[in-house]
This record gives sequence, structure tokens and C-alpha cells, in this order.
Amino acid sequence: MILSTDLEKLKREEKRTTGAVAEIAQLLGLEEINRIEAFDISNISGFQAVASMVVFEKGKAKRNDYRKFKLKTVDGPDDYKSMEEVLTRRFTDERFRIYPDLIMLDGGKGQVNVSLKVMETLGIDIPVCGMVKDDHHRTRGLYYQNEEMLFPKKNEAFGLVTRIQDEAHRFAINYHRQLRGKEQVKSVLDDIEGIGPARRKALMKHFKDIAHIKNASLEELENVEGMNKKAAQAVYAFFTSQ
Repeated sequence: MILSTDLEKLKREEKRTTGAVAEIAQLLGLEEINRIEAFDISNISGFQAVASMVVFEKGKAKRNDYRKFKLKTVDGPDDYKSMEEVLTRRFTDERFRIYPDLIMLDGGKGQVNVSLKVMETLGIDIPVCGMVKDDHHRTRGLYYQNEEMLFPKKNEAFGLVTRIQDEAHRFAINYHRQLRGKEQVKSVLDDIEGIGPARRKALMKHFKDIAHIKNASLEELENVEGMNKKAAQAVYAFFTSQ
């Protein structure tokens, strides 16, 4: 009975991973897909744009190969130029020579065309498709070779594409929030006289987040590496006066 249950579980897992990849390959007319790299851009609230690259091999997330990018050449929200920069940096990185069998983008025709232009410029031949969303921001299908391809919502290919799109979005959003959090902490602590980069770093390392610094006693602040009594008093006075 236990063996039968384990076999059924294994079959279900294979169906949602390697089976789903095979369905996607068939849908796109590709011979075989092993490695998929998916990219997403995040530029919430006008804060500096970032991008994520998530990797799935044989239908499973390979988190050690994930990459995140802080945009260097794009000023303001511009998803097309952002994608152009990210793909150029990814595929000209000498340290990362493993290429995918398929590139997936969070977007449709515009994103795909920009990406194909990058691939052509770099002389790289990798299929590119867009993960298209419906009006409710849910995965709807794939945009590939100037055609939108839809699939039944209950099949395995749909499930895998949805997971890939959600994972790329999650990774980008988390990195974006991380940078925003650091920027907010930096701006708050930099308003305190005597707190420079070294002490700011020491405070964050010791207390982990800004809330703990705000609630720290004068003695606790003095005990942080690199702090002295004057600096501790400045921090304590800054937060207790608010």
C-alpha cells in the first residue's frame, strides 16, 4: 500500500514537472526543453528599477542559478530598455556561460521583440516567448513567433508557466523591496549627527532592523561595535524626540 502511494506521488510529480515541460515544448514546436530562464522587471512607485532571472530545469526551480539585476543605464520606468539591458548583461557575462533552451519574459509582443533584437545582436539563437496575463493579472498563455498561444487552465503546461511567472515576479518584487528598505534605513540614520556608513552598517548588523534601533536603550546603543557614548546619545535622542 505504501509503495503504491509513493509511486502515485512520483507519477504526479513527474507529470507536473517533466511532463509539463514536454507539453510546453510540443506547444511551441520545439524538440526538447531542459533549462528555462524567466525574466521580470520591477519598478514600483518610480523607485530604481530592478530585474529578476529565475531558472527552472526539468520543470523544477533551480534557485542556486537565480540572478538579480539593479538597472544601470535606464532612468525612470522603461520596461523595454530595462529588458534590453538585463538580457545583454546576462548573455555577455563571462562567468555564466550556461545557456537556456528557452527564454520566458513577463510580457507580450513588445518585450519579446526587444529580446529577439538583443539575441540577434549577440548572435545567440535561443527561442523567446512572453508570458501573457489576462485583465486580472493572471497567466493566460504564451506569445511566441507573433502568435498568442492559449492552453486549458487545468493542464500541466499552464500550471508550470504560472509557477514560473509567479516565481519571477516574486523574486523581482522581493529584491525591489530589499533595496527600498535599505534606502529608507540609510536616509533615516544619515540624518543623525556622527552616524556615517561604518556605524550605520554596525547598527543594522547588531539590531537587524530600524525598529529595534528605535527601541534600543542608551546602554544597548553604546555596546554596538564602533559606537561611542556621544554617538549613542545622538541616536537615542534622535528617536526619543520623534
